[in-house]
Amino acid sequence: MLRIDDDLLPGSDLTYLAFRVSFQETLERIVLSRQINDGNGLFGYLTEVPFLRGVAPHVQLDLLADCWQRHYSHREFEASLIDESIIYAVCETAARIAEDEPTVITHALITGPRTTRLKVDAFLPGELRNLHLRLANEGDFLLISQFEDMNPDDAQELKRQFGLEERRFEPMFDVLGRWTVDREMSANLNGLLTDREIVRAGFVISEVLQPRTARD
Repeated sequence: MLRIDDDLLPGSDLTYLAFRVSFQETLERIVLSRQINDGNGLFGYLTEVPFLRGVAPHVQLDLLADCWQRHYSHREFEASLIDESIIYAVCETAARIAEDEPTVITHALITGPRTTRLKVDAFLPGELRNLHLRLANEGDFLLISQFEDMNPDDAQELKRQFGLEERRFEPMFDVLGRWTVDREMSANLNGLLTDREIVRAGFVISEVLQPRTARD
């Protein structure tokens, strides 16, 4: 379970749907990008968070899997700023897809490992957005991009005024340069993907990593 201040991220069908659709949509974009070799790496659910727009798509999937595993656990974990970013991003991504491509939502629900009672209707996008809006986070992850072009002293003062702790932001910078994924990623996807989907995701990501590994 993930805790944000005094709130727990609900273990609901909506949460499951938001994570599942965002993972699957980003994975399919990776497959398509490799097929057409367009060289565009700026896609994936985390592009909803301006500062994390440059995170490699396969790393986005690894981060989502890690966040999901801690949410899916019976233990309680305090959400990091990256976790808060992911929750916001998957809710916004799933809401947009529910508005624009409801058949994608239906397919994700039918083919997944979990039986749900969600209705794919006009209310679903709002319900997905309300999932993150009801949580007690203050959206600090959306503020960080404002500091990039500021004088360091001015940025530091503004952070102080907002009560933003430097240590909470450090992991946000770290993931920008990541390329590898956690070896536990497949295990972290239990409950979100079927066994067959987990194997396919692992294959796709290994194909992404192989060229870089060979060059290194």
